[in-house]
Amino acid sequence: MDTKIGSLDTCPPRNNDICCPSKTTQHSPSQTLTAPEATLGRHLARRLVQIGVSDVFSVPGDFNLTLLDHLLAEPGLNLVGCCNELNAGYAADGYARSRGVGACVVTFTVGGLSVLNAIAGAYSENLPVVCIVGGPNSNDYGTNRVLHHTIGLADFTQELRCFQTVTCYQAVVNNLEDAHEQIDTAISTALKESKPVYISISCNLPAIPHPTFSRDPVPFSLSPKISNQLGLEAAIEAAAEFLNKAVKPVMVAGPKMRAAKACNAFVELADAAGYAMAVMPSAKGLVPEHHPHFIGTYWGAVSTAFCAEIVESADAYLFAGPIFNDYSSVGYSLLLKREKAIVVQPDRVVIGNGPAFGCVLMKDFLKGLAKKIKKNTTAFENYSRIFVPEGQPLKCDPTEPLRVNIMFQHIQKMLSSDTAVIAETGDSWFNCQKLKLPKGCGYEFQMQYGSIGWSVGATLGYAQAVPEKRVLAFIGDGSFQVTAQDISTMLRSGQKTIIFLINNGGYTIEVEIHDGPYNVIKNWNYTGLVDAIHNGEGKCWTTKVFCEEELVNAIETATGLKKDCLCFIEVIVHKDDTSKELLEWGSRVSAANSRPPNPQ
Repeated sequence: MDTKIGSLDTCPPRNNDICCPSKTTQHSPSQTLTAPEATLGRHLARRLVQIGVSDVFSVPGDFNLTLLDHLLAEPGLNLVGCCNELNAGYAADGYARSRGVGACVVTFTVGGLSVLNAIAGAYSENLPVVCIVGGPNSNDYGTNRVLHHTIGLADFTQELRCFQTVTCYQAVVNNLEDAHEQIDTAISTALKESKPVYISISCNLPAIPHPTFSRDPVPFSLSPKISNQLGLEAAIEAAAEFLNKAVKPVMVAGPKMRAAKACNAFVELADAAGYAMAVMPSAKGLVPEHHPHFIGTYWGAVSTAFCAEIVESADAYLFAGPIFNDYSSVGYSLLLKREKAIVVQPDRVVIGNGPAFGCVLMKDFLKGLAKKIKKNTTAFENYSRIFVPEGQPLKCDPTEPLRVNIMFQHIQKMLSSDTAVIAETGDSWFNCQKLKLPKGCGYEFQMQYGSIGWSVGATLGYAQAVPEKRVLAFIGDGSFQVTAQDISTMLRSGQKTIIFLINNGGYTIEVEIHDGPYNVIKNWNYTGLVDAIHNGEGKCWTTKVFCEEELVNAIETATGLKKDCLCFIEVIVHKDDTSKELLEWGSRVSAANSRPPNPQ
């Protein structure tokens, strides 16, 4: 969904298409409200609707019940009750990836500390999530009272202190006089910074009318960030000189392009420059893979075929919004040289070992550079010369045990503009990375934080945000055991996701980093579990597949007769059946983890 809040574009969805400029949402003039509507709770609800949130993921608790009543009363706002706070947070994360902003509501401390892990993940992925907590009665602040849902101290700030490191703004609303200002500041900060915010609202305040809420809130009109014009011009001139003298330059998209809202600008530069264009793994889906100069995923030793050779042999490379951590650098093994690189961050440009230019917005820089760059297709021509189409996996008998590489051959055929892929932490990272996304196909995974179990809640949220798409979620058995409960919420919400549960008996990604008996898990009857959760309510279909023939039949049923159902396909594979990329990546990350201490 494309939205616009005043003059600030929200994050574009990852749909493997050029990120389109947002459309302006029309709002009626501010109107005087009746007393029952002129409350804190309804003001918050209206603000959420205004910024594009139509679904809020919640878990009720005694401190937030009145607030939930007022959210429920708001037309256009739907409460999605989740099984636990962690999944509510993950759902808000997945929702924000599609809609540009998400929201969740939990109760004080026991709920807040449960959702904290999901909010930390959203922070790491630069996602604006509004985390709302029902707080203590306003009369209890400043007293010596001890409340339930706390650690037994009269100090109520433990939850706030925990959130301070994983949110960009915190508002504790315990009086009505400044509630309007605190709520608006928190929400607008989330949108401007593209990070989560924390709002605690005392449990006795949501239902009370106040003059500051007596009119419909005027839609946000947020002042856009502006580049330093002189710095921008200098950065463009220096970068153009650097790139125009290179023989075979390339460009690589990174994950921070989403927060910088620079996807369009990146593609404009690719069109103007003619460079070979790649993506970092965590940026897959941010740029169109049907672009004529797209060469695949750059991920060091586990890149897609022939991509690393072209990137690492280039004499100049432009990285837009990269994150170079131990995972994306494959244990710090990338063969890149700083002096050859232009690194463009959301508000900063560094060319080689220097110079550096601050207060330069990525979008402005890429658009300006497109006008100064000379076309150079050398790197892409080199790629075209050396490229050899991928080989096909060895054919297997339709009834022999299924192999993962055979499975993903069939998954590739399922992808279209009407689908989206959610890849759980684990071998699904690597198998899904090799999928070729058609125009309009969504793609999401959580690489920076890498929290196993994220995908269940994120799938719930993403599917709720774009009901017109069929979400394909790829989840390992170990990850599924962490957050399985909210299959229930998917069913209650009438979602039609297809979940591929890859059952290989353990934490396979961890096996390849460092094996041990702790990586083997208790096997569940996964289809039986989902059937029990279904319990005859809602539309659900489950099956187990052991061979290619059964997989083909399952996909045919899920996309045909059961296309309006939540489909759960448990795929039984050998415990050692992994992608070659995971084997390589795991050994390099293991080596990085096991480096001995530096001598003192």
